Amino acid sequence: MNSIFRRVSVRRFLDRPVEDEKITLLLKAAMASPSTANQQPWEFVVVTDREMIQKLSECSPYAKFAKSAPLIIVPCTRCAEEVKLPEWREIDLSIASENILLEAVELGLGATWCGIAPMQERVQLVSETLGLPARLSAFALIPVGYPAEERPQEDRFDETRVHYL
Repeated sequence: MNSIFRRVSVRRFLDRPVEDEKITLLLKAAMASPSTANQQPWEFVVVTDREMIQKLSECSPYAKFAKSAPLIIVPCTRCAEEVKLPEWREIDLSIASENILLEAVELGLGATWCGIAPMQERVQLVSETLGLPARLSAFALIPVGYPAEERPQEDRFDETRVHYL
């Protein structure tokens, strides 16, 4: 579980594509995550097209840096009618997204989670930009690539936030 303690948000990438085999491993990691009642409410859009990456980077003021990424994975949630417990979809997608971030570390890649949901205007903009069918909604943007710099993870452990009973 060393990847948990090495993961940092990477916002600068080398101009180097991510190999297909590594993309598949990132997606396998996402789909290995637990989900409520095993509903697996996810689908993933893999974006390597430079023009589309540029458009996605403009969908959120916090995603501008993504234009330099060679890859953006867009986790999407299926519509409420397709899952058992729709109120849990965003939690399920959050876990799947974290698995992508951790697997990226294991593969020598860097990534950052850019939240889209629950901000409906951003969900709509990303969904429209990608041309998603109505049954899917964009959840997040995950720019991925080879890091242009290395830095240590900040120690965020705060014992005062731990309570034993």
